[in-house]
Amino acid sequence: MKLLNIPFLAELATLRRDLHAHPELAFHEQRTADIVARELERYGLEVHKGLARTGVVGLLKAGSGQRMIGLRADMDALPLTEMNEFPHHSRHPGCMHACGHDGHTALLLGAARYLAEHPDFDGTVVFIFQPAEESEGGAAVMLEAGLFEKFPVESVYGLHNWPGIPVGEMAIMPGPVMAGTCGFELAVRGHGCHAAMPHQGVDTIVAASHLVQALQTVTARNLHPCEAAVVSVTQFHSGSAWNIIPEEAVLRGTIRSFKPEVQELVERSIERLCSGVASAYGAQIGVTFEHRYPPTVNTAPEAETCRRAALGFLGEDKVQSDALPSMGAEDFAYMLREKPGCYVWLGNGPGTGGCTLHNPHYDFNDEALPVGITYWVKLVQELLPRQA
Repeated sequence: MKLLNIPFLAELATLRRDLHAHPELAFHEQRTADIVARELERYGLEVHKGLARTGVVGLLKAGSGQRMIGLRADMDALPLTEMNEFPHHSRHPGCMHACGHDGHTALLLGAARYLAEHPDFDGTVVFIFQPAEESEGGAAVMLEAGLFEKFPVESVYGLHNWPGIPVGEMAIMPGPVMAGTCGFELAVRGHGCHAAMPHQGVDTIVAASHLVQALQTVTARNLHPCEAAVVSVTQFHSGSAWNIIPEEAVLRGTIRSFKPEVQELVERSIERLCSGVASAYGAQIGVTFEHRYPPTVNTAPEAETCRRAALGFLGEDKVQSDALPSMGAEDFAYMLREKPGCYVWLGNGPGTGGCTLHNPHYDFNDEALPVGITYWVKLVQELLPRQA
């Protein structure tokens, strides 16, 4: 492994831990955005603030080339109470960096600083610091605000730390890497009655319970075995008393898939099951789908470019190209629908104990900082080679 010599690593780790100690939720990343803008200005970049409310964009130009590429980091935290006790634990109850966005922000700042000090490339790098990745679609909001019109990059790149992959290794795959996500709500309406006289009503609890079981067949018996999807019921709400069969029951859950045609098949299968269960039990079932993030799909040429950049300093055995994609979702998908690009996973170390994403014991591994910075710098040099 041939990492760059980065003399400011200790300073960057301190900044990362400060961000961890002061997490901010979607579209409220004001302190984080101010720090990012301050640092970028200190490095000599052209800075643009306020895109999608708290988004920050930094421009760094070198040479005379007209090509422009984008590198993106997310900044927001999660509504989760931290259970770590180390000195840089969250100072904000009910809010923590449980997904490593503090690390992603520090990595991209580190890359901006290194490239500003060593401008060994030809063109323009757009450093995109995005708000609201967690559930609020900040990437889509930045695009609606004109991100790619103001900064017309030819391709765009992102990364995520990945517990379970050793530090010093990466996973870079073409095609789907993260799933699309869709929420569903199934409203079951029957006829409420006395629990001691069930024959007088239509039991929504029984109908909804049968529906929970039937939904397990959607992927098992409707989807081609070589395709992938997940249907999970995550909420079941009904009733308020021991002696009343309730009038209504509501089921909610999530669908994950990698292809639009698979998503469509799953939705039609759920609708068909609801119709059948409603008929069987004499109930009415309303179906609502809430489409959220699309699948994150890497374009093959850009994935190969990222792979070459990583191989150059990590070596063949440290770059996974056949890792299974994740059923987790990622709003970088919106950017990849607009531009070619690639989203990679950066090893964060063992995913044991509490060091897993969205866990109250999680913390970004600062040992990954030099690896991630080196990757970003090598990728820029690969994409925007300096002219002889």
